[in-house]
Amino acid sequence: MLKNFDSKTLQIKLRPGRSTFLFGLLILGLMGLVARAAYLQGMHNDFLRQEGEARYSRVIEMNADRGMIVDRNGEILAISSPVASVYADPKLVKISPNQLEQLSRLLEMEKAEVEKRIYRKQGRFVYLKRQIVPELAEQIKALNIPGIAFETEFKRYYPEGEGAAHVVGFTDINDQGQEGIERGWNNVLAGEVGSRRVIKDNKGRIIEDVEKIRNPKPGRDIVLSLDRRIQHIAHRELRKAVAIHKAKAGSIVVLDAQTGEVLGLTNFPVYNPNSRSSINSERIRNRALIDSFEPGSTLKPFPIAMAIETGHVNPDTVLQTAPGTFKVGRSTIRDVSNKGLLSVAEILQVSSNVGTAKIALSMQPQTLWQIYNNVGFGASIGTGFPGEANGLLRPYNKWRPIELATMSFGHGISVTLAQLARAYTIFTTGGELKPVTLEKQLFPVMGRRVISSETALAITQMLEMATQSGGTAPLAQVNGYRVAGKTGTAHKLIDGKYAKNRYLSSFVGYAPASRPRLIIAVILDEPAAGKYFGGAVAAPVFSRVMEGALRILNVPHDAPVNNVVTFPSLLATGAEG
Repeated sequence: MLKNFDSKTLQIKLRPGRSTFLFGLLILGLMGLVARAAYLQGMHNDFLRQEGEARYSRVIEMNADRGMIVDRNGEILAISSPVASVYADPKLVKISPNQLEQLSRLLEMEKAEVEKRIYRKQGRFVYLKRQIVPELAEQIKALNIPGIAFETEFKRYYPEGEGAAHVVGFTDINDQGQEGIERGWNNVLAGEVGSRRVIKDNKGRIIEDVEKIRNPKPGRDIVLSLDRRIQHIAHRELRKAVAIHKAKAGSIVVLDAQTGEVLGLTNFPVYNPNSRSSINSERIRNRALIDSFEPGSTLKPFPIAMAIETGHVNPDTVLQTAPGTFKVGRSTIRDVSNKGLLSVAEILQVSSNVGTAKIALSMQPQTLWQIYNNVGFGASIGTGFPGEANGLLRPYNKWRPIELATMSFGHGISVTLAQLARAYTIFTTGGELKPVTLEKQLFPVMGRRVISSETALAITQMLEMATQSGGTAPLAQVNGYRVAGKTGTAHKLIDGKYAKNRYLSSFVGYAPASRPRLIIAVILDEPAAGKYFGGAVAAPVFSRVMEGALRILNVPHDAPVNNVVTFPSLLATGAEG
């Protein structure tokens, strides 16, 4: 057993030399600390400042102003406005039940969802709601909730709403382009973000701007070729036509007949870029640029133009189309009715499939392929629009005789509506194909010659006949102007087969015929109200849009103001073509 020991017995005695050594080490250590402190405080204080700033200094982005999108006259189609986004630092939030109730009401959120966000355990930053109006932000600020703060963002607004949606497109919540011009020209519109260094307090508030690291570079404004006034008329008339004819969809393109600039382009169904709830994959498709289809009889002017150009026929050449059918191999080509003997001009006027096929078969496949290729079918028109389609033009060395015949009246080939409208520039410019553009052109646009001016004039005279008495499109006439154009009525190709009672009804034309100013192409997909011929369904849309657009542009008349002849029977039953 241990016995009691007094404290003296437990004392440890050190040798005099060892205690002196330990004391010396302690003094040296203290002197080193003093020297280090003096060095850091006096001679090398950058280190301490950096360490301190690392805890409170932050580098934050400086948003660049996104460029506006305007029409050719400077009317705003897309603009960014500053808005507030409210966020929370869960570690700093102190909120009473009453404040929580008010905050949830102002944010239009369930109280449970707000609680879930502000009390989450991970992270020091969570958005409660983004892009709220400034007035609402002020009401939330007035609640004085610690840990709730705001940052400035920009929200995109589209004054024309759905009227120009398919061209302009829209951005996401981070102001990045998702569709249309907003997407295709995003790098130009967005500019370059900047950055700055700031000091924040322990509540996350900025208390000092330290320095600008990089200044933001504003985005560039985009001036479109669109004319807002023409766009409005085109959108209104297309919407009405789709409703009247109970069509599945529709598209319209308005081109400057001399420059190829797109003055109007719209589709239906459509969406409102200001309302996210209206956006879905079916509504956002710019059908005029990304959907290809078999154009039907609207293609007939091109093989006839090539046949005239190569000397195979002239406008007065007469062909037999009786009895309204024509055998090519095992297949039979049909007209709507027996037209008998027709001149080439009349073949185009009445839209005879038999006559057009016979003209095409008088040429080599390569000859027809050449004009289709030269007007841009089978290739992108190069607008830069995201998803723009090429269409389909198969190599001529794979064509059989029946395919040469059917391609002459628009079957076995696919195009977009914009491609089709562009192709008609060879008739409005004296034989030159013009490039199509969505941006305003400041200088004359060079074209590429495809046919002679004489052939272009001859086709214009034939297409003008098609809109007069005896033609397929008298409903395309416009008060005070001569009109030239062609109807198209094609069975829809579905899963490789032509649907019996489903049609694409189209019309492409231009005016004034004496000096073309505008080209308008219209298509309605599956009209289901009884009429389906292009002359009855699409031609009237062309007429109304053309009349309004020519009036807006103050284009001089080239015909008496009472030149339009009405045809009650056509209004009741429809027209051929």
